[in-house]
Amino acid sequence: MSFRACSINDLVPGEGLRISSVSPPIAVFLTEEGTVHALDDTCTHQDASLAAGWVENCRVECPLHESTFSLRTGEVDQPPAKRGVRAHQVTVQDGEVLVELSTAAPQLPPGVEVA
Repeated sequence: MSFRACSINDLVPGEGLRISSVSPPIAVFLTEEGTVHALDDTCTHQDASLAAGWVENCRVECPLHESTFSLRTGEVDQPPAKRGVRAHQVTVQDGEVLVELSTAAPQLPPGVEVA
């Protein structure tokens, strides 16, 4: 089941937007190419918001320790993170960003729990 995360107009190309209305929070990204993606917002290495990271080449770099995650799959390709984050299905309909949350268990860093 999808939920409305935000309006497409709330997104800035190359930046993330943290959505705290779900637990764990997710980050929605608009790439410079105009594609929209959603990932769990919390880096799997340490409690850092991926929405505050740098977006380039359909990847987001964690603002703390430079791990990078694919916006398409959530897979990690650069340490220190060893586990990926969940990627969520996104559709844009009538200017609204709809997200269908993954049913996989979230991969949260040590000490962070789902509310």
